[in-house]
Amino acid sequence: MRGTSIVEKYGYMFKDLQKLGHAADVIDSTNIYQESNSETRKLIDNMAGENLLPGAHLEGVENIKEFYRQVKEGKRGLILCEHYGNMDLPVICYLLARDAGEEGKAIAKEVVAIAGMKLNEENPIVRCWTEAFTRIVIYPSRSLAAITDPEEKAAEDEKSRKINFAAMRAMDSVKKQGRPILVFPAGTRYRPGKPETKQGVREMDSYLRLFDIMILISENGNVLRINPESPNDMLSDRFVEDTVILGAGPIIECKKFRNDVLATLDDYEGDKKMVVVGKVMEELQKLHDKYKPMYEETFKAQTGLDADVEQ
Repeated sequence: MRGTSIVEKYGYMFKDLQKLGHAADVIDSTNIYQESNSETRKLIDNMAGENLLPGAHLEGVENIKEFYRQVKEGKRGLILCEHYGNMDLPVICYLLARDAGEEGKAIAKEVVAIAGMKLNEENPIVRCWTEAFTRIVIYPSRSLAAITDPEEKAAEDEKSRKINFAAMRAMDSVKKQGRPILVFPAGTRYRPGKPETKQGVREMDSYLRLFDIMILISENGNVLRINPESPNDMLSDRFVEDTVILGAGPIIECKKFRNDVLATLDDYEGDKKMVVVGKVMEELQKLHDKYKPMYEETFKAQTGLDADVEQ
């Protein structure tokens, strides 16, 4: 696999990250809201800029500006993004701030991301990396589903309820402040060859009921790729310089979107929520496919190579 591991490329930065970091290493219901650390943010922003090749940019700038305008007018705004690697959020914020005018800069500063506990608890370096951005931390349903021991599952189920209840209250507070919420609806990074990692999580249906408008952001290209030899070790992920192209779609009214899908399911006996979520993922894929040829052309023009990202 080409590229350079996080440790090899940025190991020299680890001491500074740890010195500047202060996020909690254990999550409970009292610390699920974590404001951005402006000092580590500078370092992570630099990482994003260093790994984006000329030609990387944001499409759909006018949609971003309209989204921000409506949020400032009082609409509760949701940003849903594709998820391929742990530099997705830094790259999204970097390109928003660089390419989408004052509105993009404001969103990059004000956005609150929904993040899983693993990013805080698994590794001190990953935690310092993560705390560069404002987050509401949740207990992911995928993590709970993976527990097989009955006693452990019962204890973790209680813990997850407390954490996620607190997270919902924090989200409500953030929305009232006029800040947009960013979610990766797949709930995990996409693993090539594992299509289940690109399926939306059931909880996304609840998000659609809690927000007024949403904007979808696709991602072609990826500067930090999962190492297939050690996919669970985030520090073995590999940096690859890339011409990432983000695509921001038009504003979608959440209630209408959801109702339109449900209106087609009168006789459907399966999980209607998952059908709604599946439609969200379908729209994200359409947006991705729209900009894929542009990405491939841009990458080849910059490098002379064919793009090698399986997305």
